[in-house]
Amino acid sequence: MPNNHWDSLAEQALAGEPLAIEQALEILAAPDDELVDLLAAAFRVRRHYFGTRVRLNFLVNAKSGHCGEDCGYCSQSRVSTAEIPRHQLLSKQELVDAAERALELKASTCCIVTSARKPSTRELSDVAEAAEEIKERHPGLKLCACLGEINSEQARALKASGIDRYNHNLNTAASHYPEICSTHSHADRARTVETVAVAGLSPCSGLIVGLGETSEQLVEACFALRDSGADSIPVNFLLPIEGTPLGDHDPGLDPRYCLKALCTFRLACPEREIRLAAGRELHLGSLQPLALYPANSIFVADYLTEPGQAPEDDYRMIEELGFEIEPVGAPSNTGS
Repeated sequence: MPNNHWDSLAEQALAGEPLAIEQALEILAAPDDELVDLLAAAFRVRRHYFGTRVRLNFLVNAKSGHCGEDCGYCSQSRVSTAEIPRHQLLSKQELVDAAERALELKASTCCIVTSARKPSTRELSDVAEAAEEIKERHPGLKLCACLGEINSEQARALKASGIDRYNHNLNTAASHYPEICSTHSHADRARTVETVAVAGLSPCSGLIVGLGETSEQLVEACFALRDSGADSIPVNFLLPIEGTPLGDHDPGLDPRYCLKALCTFRLACPEREIRLAAGRELHLGSLQPLALYPANSIFVADYLTEPGQAPEDDYRMIEELGFEIEPVGAPSNTGS
């Protein structure tokens, strides 16, 4: 018999009643032998809003390294000695070619990502010019930019160029943020998410699970993302990268906890895109397909400086679940 308690949380989410802090903590602490019932409850909500479609997103490492921030998890930060590709902003043609690659990989969203606290005037202009050409060629391909902190004028310029969405992750709870970065604050990041939303860009903001946060802080981060109005919430699981301050950190994650975290996000943010992101291959292991019961979106191919699962394995995982890939240009209830 289904566990009526978890099913009642699905009913609550579908009725538009917000998840309470105590309920979110209860999900994270759910007994392992109730995990299937919890996943079924999360899937009820996911299916209501997104059916069995899976959105594929493709990341473009448009500018690699050269970042002056000190985020402890990041291979591109100034405190990292990780061996990674380092290059300035790709040319307009290279960005256009990357969008073509996204389409080849069946991705309906192409994400242009640069490293640095904020873009230069030239970088923002170059990305906008590339976006205009990409949209002219492929109007159905959704474009997301992730260029760091931007102001209202810059956000409006990106919107005018054809950028649909803007990503700026909160990464962790405000109470935990000083433990992972000192060169900017959680409030700085939250302000950028608000700025892009006001400019009419679809806000995208997520986090990294396994940064040393408590369960209470994970719920704090989840609710902050819910309240930020983010249409899309990427849920990453820490990949400890050699050469970074957190390179030797044990995230303390197991596949079942990762699934419970994803269920928490689905039940707390029922109508939002929940994106299974970096670290899924390592931390979910053989349980990875189950993550698509709460999540409705994934990154396909690589994650900026780290390799991901082969696209063919993603296609097979989706097909074997009986799900289907969201086609390019498909309407979305998240407005992007």
